[in-house]
Amino acid sequence: MKRRFLHAKIHRAAITEANLNYSGSISIPLDLMEAAGIAEYEQVQLVNINNGIRFETYVIKGVRGSGNICLNGAAARLAVIGDRVIIMSYADLDADEVAAHKPVILVLDETNTVIASK
Repeated sequence: MKRRFLHAKIHRAAITEANLNYSGSISIPLDLMEAAGIAEYEQVQLVNINNGIRFETYVIKGVRGSGNICLNGAAARLAVIGDRVIIMSYADLDADEVAAHKPVILVLDETNTVIASK
């Protein structure tokens, strides 16, 4: 039996752009994706800290080092520029993998620079 666990969390990312006329997803800078271990097209859950809305989408690569977190498509209606969000990915683990599992947690400042990692 597999159980679902947190794989990675990008905590307090600031939304810098919202593009309603895109086919959907969230753009995350490649350096943050790599640091968190999140792959392009991976499903993620977002929690908007400002308004409490939770939703799911998938990740597309943003420009490395840009700090730009952009909501695309319908998701662009769920946050405004400046809102802080938590971006989470999950992994399904077998019982023998659980004890060794440790999620990656990145905490960002207002410019989307990593200020702590766990």
